[in-house]
Amino acid sequence: MAVLNKIRQRGLFLIIVIALALFSFVIGDLFRNTDALVGKSQNIVATINGKDISREDFMQKVEVAQRQLGPNGTNTQAMNRVWEQEVRQAVLETQFEELGMTVEKDQMRDLLRTNLANSPEFQNEAGLFDENKLNEYIANLKETSAVAYAQWVDYENSIGVNALQQDYFNMVKAGMTGTLAEGKLEHMLESETIDIKYVQIPYTSIPDSTVSVSKSEISSYINKHKKQYEVEATRDIRYVEFKEAATVEDENNIKQDLANLLKDQVVYNEVTKNNDTIKGFATVTNHKVFVNSNSDIKFDDRFKFKSDLPASVADTIFNMNVGDVYGPYKDGNYFKLTKVIAAIQMPDSVKARHILIPYVGAASAQPDVTQSKEQAKKTADSLLSVLKKDNSKFGEFVSTYSSDQGSVANGGSYDYFTYNTMVPEFRDYVFQNNVGDMDVVETVYGYHIIEVEGQKNKQRAIKVATVAMEIEPSETTINQVFRDASNFEIAIEKGDFEAVAKEKDLAVRPVNGIKVLDENIPGLGNQRAMVRWAFEEGTEVGDYKRFNLNGGYAIVQVTATNAAGLMNTEQASVTALPAIRKEKKAALIKDRISATTVEDVAAAENQTVKTALAINMKNPTISGAGKEGLVVGTAFGLKEGETSKLIEGEKGVYMVQVTKKTPAPELDNYQGFANQVGTSKMNNVNTKLYNALKEASDIEDNRANTVQ
Repeated sequence: MAVLNKIRQRGLFLIIVIALALFSFVIGDLFRNTDALVGKSQNIVATINGKDISREDFMQKVEVAQRQLGPNGTNTQAMNRVWEQEVRQAVLETQFEELGMTVEKDQMRDLLRTNLANSPEFQNEAGLFDENKLNEYIANLKETSAVAYAQWVDYENSIGVNALQQDYFNMVKAGMTGTLAEGKLEHMLESETIDIKYVQIPYTSIPDSTVSVSKSEISSYINKHKKQYEVEATRDIRYVEFKEAATVEDENNIKQDLANLLKDQVVYNEVTKNNDTIKGFATVTNHKVFVNSNSDIKFDDRFKFKSDLPASVADTIFNMNVGDVYGPYKDGNYFKLTKVIAAIQMPDSVKARHILIPYVGAASAQPDVTQSKEQAKKTADSLLSVLKKDNSKFGEFVSTYSSDQGSVANGGSYDYFTYNTMVPEFRDYVFQNNVGDMDVVETVYGYHIIEVEGQKNKQRAIKVATVAMEIEPSETTINQVFRDASNFEIAIEKGDFEAVAKEKDLAVRPVNGIKVLDENIPGLGNQRAMVRWAFEEGTEVGDYKRFNLNGGYAIVQVTATNAAGLMNTEQASVTALPAIRKEKKAALIKDRISATTVEDVAAAENQTVKTALAINMKNPTISGAGKEGLVVGTAFGLKEGETSKLIEGEKGVYMVQVTKKTPAPELDNYQGFANQVGTSKMNNVNTKLYNALKEASDIEDNRANTVQ
């Protein structure tokens, strides 16, 4: 009680202490999480025109997209697909809201009727769409499954969004007509022509080595063309790969293991206390059991033509006798032993007809099948007995009894098919028997009454048993690769990455310009974890890390961190340097030319005067020079007989003289050309309009921080 009294007396003091402690905890957490201070939630993937996209909703859609892409699609591919969908929807919804565009209830019903008209579950007895069935379906979903109902709501929303988008683009297209003035201009651009003579002084006439460009000039060029050189944040890395690959010694050991399988082996039996002889591959008779017990590839119980064998050993194996063994030999990533176990004369294609009698439980058996397996066999045997006496009834029996709808219309017949077309039992019968033979054969589909109708191109075929061992690194090799990677990692802790790699004769592979949402590393494939690490807060230039690969390791080092903004001079020089050189060469050429006629310029510069005929503005191409828009545009501004000043073109400096101008003929009506302009506008409106809206939108992309 004394303790309780003291607590009561000091209650206010304790409350203040606890409050201060809680306050300091909250403040400390806020400063540790700067996003919380600025109101940025880690649960917001993006904000587009003020609309937030939650991480939970986004990732649910990514999961769906991942399933749609299938096993070969990556998570990043799925994420990018959903991102584009979400951005498009948000950008266009902004327009819908501003215009007051919505999908009303009646319109939604019409949309559903159009989309579901051919769905049997929503049709009446006459095959027509029944709205009552749709209402019943939706009500049932709502009552029985919240998940399924939510999916239905999403489906309705997607239909509505698609309809709104179509309406929006159609409204814009309605204004995309070509006026008569535009039609007249289009006609003039196509039909007005000029003939010219010109001289070109190519920029290549001045060697690049004679034109110096400073870093400050490149920097100035970048600032003048900022949009062209804006880049995202990137990282540069380099890596050394340590592959768990089989050594020559490993391969020799695998070959020896295979060779040992050829011989009989004597082993001591602990049960009988006697020595047992285990048959080797050369003498064994049960080849299927032997192969399946010792091979990395299961036994293949098929006959093979020469073309079916590995090309490198086909001649040797195909010409062996039954019982002969070849190997060990290398085939791809395997060492193999191959034994010929049978040889026959076999056609390469067969024509056959059949009657299929299914039974309950057989593959593809329809619900109306009621016969048991025993009853189906009895039926097949009875039909066979009749057919052997009167083969003319075959077609009649096909129509009456056969369940194979793929062949009923052809009297049960399959025209010439190759060896691997049918299931094994069917295949073996028709290829290993003779024309005219008929019998009952069981497959997974039921009992077949098969008649061989024709065979083509009989030739030798062999059946082989092959023991294959995959070429894999041994445990010793794997352990050595691990030690090599570890030793390299230890060495670069104190030494230079490049120098250590050179010392150990290891290849260093640089990868530059990795973006935050990239997943592919050239040479390594999908390495999303590697990219995330390179962009993590706290990862600095010079930091390195080991990553486990499928079959080895990679030790990666960050070599540069490039912030978002303008390219540096080194990065931009790839395109900026040629552009600056071209400007400088143009100035040099213009400074040294004083001549004022095409002929004089050509003589002074040791060039030839060329001609170009029937040039138009629609396609500003000069014969012998290529596409030169500025040069052609300048020429069209000259009068007939007039000579231009020096013009800086794409491929050189030009002087042009117009020798003939042919005006476009006047037309009574330009509507045809106006329609042409309108069609051109409409063909491009969807893409151009969306891109313009997207560029004008406020898009905050937080994927790099919220999804990995």
